[in-house]
Amino acid sequence: MLNKIANLHKLCFPHKPWDATEFASLKQSGAEIIASENGFIVWRCAADECEIITIGVHPDFRGTGIADALLQLMEKEQVGKKIFLEVAENNIPAKKLYERNGYKQIAVRQGYYDGIDALIMGKDLSNKI
Repeated sequence: MLNKIANLHKLCFPHKPWDATEFASLKQSGAEIIASENGFIVWRCAADECEIITIGVHPDFRGTGIADALLQLMEKEQVGKKIFLEVAENNIPAKKLYERNGYKQIAVRQGYYDGIDALIMGKDLSNKI
């Protein structure tokens, strides 16, 4: 399974692909993964906060709702928690995904992605029942 996710990650992020060993290390550190044939989401929680580490969809299947579905599946498991993520400010499709799903910008990390600012976005699920 981790090899398939690593191969998909390489298609999604060819400039900085992760291999199966990196995904195994994430799992060992407590990260959770939901994956399908064409997409994945990786996150980690501590106490009442979760961080989305990465989310990706095969380039041929972007815009089909896979990322929304993965995000919503992850959120269903995290009722009562706050979720955070970082996204490159020039990654417009990802920003739209998060905004569409109720995430708000809460801070900026200057030059975080090789000189590109990262937007820190969050969503509070503590009032979901």
